[in-house]
Amino acid sequence: MSVVRQARLEDAQAIAKIEIDTWRATYPGMLPDRVLLNMSERRQTSSWASFLRHRPEDVWVAQHPHIGVVGFGNCGAQRDGTVDYSGEIYTLYVLPDLQGLGVGRTLMGALFQRLEASGHRSALVWVVRGNPARYFYERLGGKQVMHRPIPVAGQPVEAIAYGWRNFGAVLGRHARSRGESTGEPPAQ
Repeated sequence: MSVVRQARLEDAQAIAKIEIDTWRATYPGMLPDRVLLNMSERRQTSSWASFLRHRPEDVWVAQHPHIGVVGFGNCGAQRDGTVDYSGEIYTLYVLPDLQGLGVGRTLMGALFQRLEASGHRSALVWVVRGNPARYFYERLGGKQVMHRPIPVAGQPVEAIAYGWRNFGAVLGRHARSRGESTGEPPAQ
C-alpha cells in the first residue's frame, strides 16, 4: 500500500527516474526516438528540483514503504486559454510495473483535492492519443473535450484533452470507495 504525500525537494531524483522510465516504456513509436534516447536523469532531476523549489504544494508522490517513490503527479492553473477549464493535471506517472494497482487513481484524488483547495472547480489533462493511459482517464469520468497536435522535438503528436467539469463528484466517489471524507489533500 502506497502513501500519497506532498513531494519534497529530495524526491526530485526519484521523480525524474519515474518520468524517464515511464516515457521510455510508454512512448516508443508515439514520440520521436531521439526524445526518448536523449532524456537525462541529471537534467530531469534539475528541472524537477527547480519546480519543487517554487511550487512544492503542486507536486504529489506515491511512496511505497519498501520501494520508495513509485509515482507522482503535478497540477496547477490550466495553461491553454482556449478551453474553459480552470485547473490542469500536468503530469501523472506511475512506475510501469505498478500500473493498474490503484496508485494512479489515488494520486489523481490528491491532485484533484489540491486543485479544489486552490480554487479550481474543473480540470483537464492532456494525453498522447496513442497512450493506453487515456482509458484510465475515461474510467475516472474524464470526457474528451479537445484534440490537437502538440509539438514534440519539432514533430506534431496528436493529443487529447480529457476534462472534468466537477471533479468534486470524482473525489466523493473516490473517498467513499476508500471509506474517507473529502477535504484537504492527504496528510503529509
